[in-house]
Formats: sequence, structure tokens, C-alpha cells
Amino acid sequence: MSHPVDWNAFADAWCAAWNAHDVERVLAHFHDDAVFTSPGAARIVPASGGSVRGKDALRAYWTEALRRIPDLHFAVEQVFAGIDTLVIQYRNQKGVSVSEVLVFEDGRVRAGHGTYPIGVDNPVGAAAG
Repeated sequence: MSHPVDWNAFADAWCAAWNAHDVERVLAHFHDDAVFTSPGAARIVPASGGSVRGKDALRAYWTEALRRIPDLHFAVEQVFAGIDTLVIQYRNQKGVSVSEVLVFEDGRVRAGHGTYPIGVDNPVGAAAG
């Protein structure tokens, strides 16, 4: 069973870390062996197939993502809470509404999934490599 998490405070801290472009602050919310899946990962790190595992790989992916998305900015629109799952719906710098699905264990993220609207070209707004 997960430790209680203040979902709204987590979403605010998560958003602030991303908007500061502070990968280490984002990573602090994750377990060392966390897995993250995203079409953005498939685009930015094609060899990943969209699935990145472990903090070192996440650090490399997110550092490259920030290099290719220098204007990255998130605005939280809504927060949805489950038992050990949090969904943060936010609008990114392209104006695209995105949902981040985060599964928690012991107060930190065990698995995360970036989800994007179907049919939007380059919804993450990443420049070519």
C-alpha cells in the first residue's frame, strides 16, 4: 500500500519542476527503477520504442527533450486521483492538452505514462534532433 500523497501538492511541485527545466527535481519524484512510457520518448529517443526505464535513462531522455523543447511550459488544468494513481491533465507550450498518468508506490512514482491526443502532429513540440 502506498503512503498517502497530497495529490494537488504533488501536481504543483511536478509542474514547477518541469517549468524550471530542472530534471533533477522531476527525477526526485521517481523510484530509481521507474519506467516511463510516452510517444515523446519514441520521438526523442527512437531506440527506446517509447519506454524508458531507470533514473539514468530518464535523465538522458528528459535532458535531451528539454534541449529540443527550449520553450517547454506546462499549466495544470485538472488533477484526477485514484488509490495509487494520479492523472495530471495539463496544457503544454503548444497549447496541447496532455495527460500524465503516474502510478505510485511508497510515495514516489513507480511508473508513468505520457498520453497525448490522437491525430495531433508532434504534440510534444520537439524540434528535430
